[in-house]
Amino acid sequence: MEDKIRQRLITREALPFDFDQTVQRWYVPLAHEIAEHHDGGTLVIGIQGSQGSGKSTFALFLKHLLEDDHGLRTIEMSLDDFYLGHAERRKLATNVHPLFATRGVPGTHDVDLAMATIRDLKKQKEGQTTLIPRFDKSTDDRKPAAEWDRVSGPIDIVILEGWCIGASAQTTESLTRDLNILEEQEDADGTWRQAVNEALTHSYDKLFGMIDKLVVLAAPSFDCVYEWRWLQEKKLASKWQATNPNAPARLLDEPGLKRFISHYERLTLHCLDTLPAKADWLYHLNTDHNITRLIRRTDE
Repeated sequence: MEDKIRQRLITREALPFDFDQTVQRWYVPLAHEIAEHHDGGTLVIGIQGSQGSGKSTFALFLKHLLEDDHGLRTIEMSLDDFYLGHAERRKLATNVHPLFATRGVPGTHDVDLAMATIRDLKKQKEGQTTLIPRFDKSTDDRKPAAEWDRVSGPIDIVILEGWCIGASAQTTESLTRDLNILEEQEDADGTWRQAVNEALTHSYDKLFGMIDKLVVLAAPSFDCVYEWRWLQEKKLASKWQATNPNAPARLLDEPGLKRFISHYERLTLHCLDTLPAKADWLYHLNTDHNITRLIRRTDE
């Protein structure tokens, strides 16, 4: 990747001026290793990390490196773009549990659409086109189909990033203990967490089974996730204001963000505990988002 392209991405994403060192030390070697794994078909790479861990940035730079340095046609997608629309989640909230009104946990994505999109990308030939859904977090709804991205094949690499990519279901026993006030007060009988677990067992297991190689960005603990997500929220608000200068700012306050993060606590902790053993590339992060160590499955 040319220096000017890297610097443009760093500026656009409001990253530290020395972020190029991270790209050179950690991202470039990974792109090279992924390119070596590419055998002529379509390779699906999953990137998992907690909220605010930098997985979207990781995916963005990886895409450009694979395309610019290795000539591999690469598509970058987020599991977030497959969220059910606001109206669909309200139906879930009415029919299953009120907590499903909030996007994020397994059960709030259109898994069938995600799987169909990956299948279409994998079988694309020259001249064929696939629509990539996009979700607008500022409106908490999926964008109209007319605003989805159009991708022409053939595709070499599909990158799918998301906070629960690769997550497995928990044991029934582990669901019985309340982890936070949200679960204690709003899911006292465990209906919501059990429904989330069932979604992981059935549809999400099939989706994650389509991933060929898994990258995990491991946070040091759940304690730093709130701070990271707060920084992310401010970035989202800034982008919203830039494109909607006359509209009021859309930013969660501290209590609102704490409640929002509580939706993810159980599964985030489960991912921190179980996914390192599944990762093909495990990146350890410190509290400042910096990568401190890489463990390859082949190293073990």
